[in-house]
Amino acid sequence: MLKIENLTKVYGDKRAVDNLSLEIKNGEICGFIGHNGAGKTTTIKSCCGLVNFEQGEIYINGISIKENPIECKKIMAYLPDNPDLYDFMTGIKYLNFVADMFGMDGAYREIQINRYAEMFEIKENLAQPINSYSHGMKQKLAIISAFMHDPKLILMDEPFVGLDPKASHKVKLEMRRFCSEGAAIFFSTHVLEVAEKLCDKVAIISGGKLVVSGNTEDIIGNASLEDVFLELEE
Repeated sequence: MLKIENLTKVYGDKRAVDNLSLEIKNGEICGFIGHNGAGKTTTIKSCCGLVNFEQGEIYINGISIKENPIECKKIMAYLPDNPDLYDFMTGIKYLNFVADMFGMDGAYREIQINRYAEMFEIKENLAQPINSYSHGMKQKLAIISAFMHDPKLILMDEPFVGLDPKASHKVKLEMRRFCSEGAAIFFSTHVLEVAEKLCDKVAIISGGKLVVSGNTEDIIGNASLEDVFLELEE
């Protein structure tokens, strides 16, 4: 579902991402781990078509993000680390705006909006302007907008920041459900315990270079993901 080949992104004299290759198959959840500034966000934005890159290629379900960005975006969802929502809209208007972009029909969008609004307990808030929402509520609204059109690839940058434990648990359950139905998920996180328990694969990046990637069990062995990460960072 996601194939990154020799991705390189340069900002001035700095190689933010350096010759990175990674593949995530249908049904897999891959956690992307690294310290601040390691290149996680740049990689994810490149996969979304939000950042132009100097070298390499990225394929979404076999389609080049460089050559056919619109076709790629039709089947993916992106959740940034700090969602920039349209504060002047109400929650329901924002969700309908996103539904319009993905061509969701009226009946199905209503089902999906109601389902997720109830799941994340913000249904009563959808008529209110987004600028009245707390950070956690904005995060929930962004998650609903990412999930509701049934994407085949979900890209998320620190998705659990700002969520209460109950909402985090529901997001994890939905992530696993999506993958059980053939989707793929690639997300960055600093919460190593979450990655260890949730992910089928992990990829560790340092200084723009992919240090290690593979099945979570194989990488961890008899240690913990925290032990592995700290050892690689030394």
